[in-house]
Amino acid sequence: MARILGEVLIPAAVQDELLRTHAILPAWIKVQRVGDPAQVQTYAQKVDLGEAEAIALAEELHADYLLMDERKGRRLAQTRDLRVVGLLGVILIAKRRGLISSARDLLSQLDEKAGIYLSNNLKNTALKTVGE
Repeated sequence: MARILGEVLIPAAVQDELLRTHAILPAWIKVQRVGDPAQVQTYAQKVDLGEAEAIALAEELHADYLLMDERKGRRLAQTRDLRVVGLLGVILIAKRRGLISSARDLLSQLDEKAGIYLSNNLKNTALKTVGE
């Protein structure tokens, strides 16, 4: 991921979410405290705490991208003029940069092994953009 997006910073709430299913986080993930808890609370009225902290942190850091798949969080982030990329977008970037040989194969593995489901229409449309 770091080779695709560079440094990946996450807020504490996202770290907590990730640690529920992963014993250890990769070294390329760094935890950063959000400086404006009031802004987080405002966002948390519309989205989950992890998304609220991530959006607030992305704004504070003037992040190049906000990595987020959750629909409500993406919508809120876009209203805040943040550039949002999801897992599918990261896979497409990796394919375009030659870091993976097949986006289709990786998406299939994620579906089978991690339960990450994308509609066939969305998958096929995205895969066409990388010639698959």
